[in-house]
Amino acid sequence: MSLDLRNINVEYRSGEERLVILDKFNESFEPSVVTTIVGPSGSGKSTLLGVCGMLRQPTEGTVMLDGTDVTSQSVRERDRLRRTQIGYVFQSGNLLPGLTVLDQVLAMATIAGERPSKARARAVELLDEVGLSGHLKARPESLSGGQRQRVAIARAIVHRPRLLLVDEPTAAVDRSQAGQITELIKRVTAESGCITVIATHDPEVMDAADRVIALAAV
Repeated sequence: MSLDLRNINVEYRSGEERLVILDKFNESFEPSVVTTIVGPSGSGKSTLLGVCGMLRQPTEGTVMLDGTDVTSQSVRERDRLRRTQIGYVFQSGNLLPGLTVLDQVLAMATIAGERPSKARARAVELLDEVGLSGHLKARPESLSGGQRQRVAIARAIVHRPRLLLVDEPTAAVDRSQAGQITELIKRVTAESGCITVIATHDPEVMDAADRVIALAAV
């Protein structure tokens, strides 16, 4: 997979006021490479992730995924791509309170179209790989911040996405857990060959990345 962002502008208007978040952003992202997006609060890191993952339409510009302009596709086509090709790890984890750890991961696999029997085997395997095999029936409120983030990572990669987007993965965890999460993301990227883009303030995550792109507040 290739991901190319061309002349991306994102702005908001309120009456006569115009707030520019991204201004003519151009960048290409490659498989098997971990890229971190860094910059001060308000510089557009999370907005950029949203544009990469088709959660947010740019005001202007083009997002090319494998040579296809996805910004011109229908909502239905973009929804399908998000379900099947893209994995998200949100800053808060965004785990569902009513579901067990295993069911969190199974839900994503089902949404992506996996058969339940096949999905269960892979979900169990992934949760074992992230050190949570003893917590399959646990619910989010009983987990630490680092454990919740590892569930979120397993959920994001269960359907073998070709693009992995991660927002502040170490913001809510201690230093030892931060290192484990960073190494896990690097290993997943190398083994699966996916494109990984991380928004972060964490110097340790930046140091572990293959590339760093710095945004400045517009």
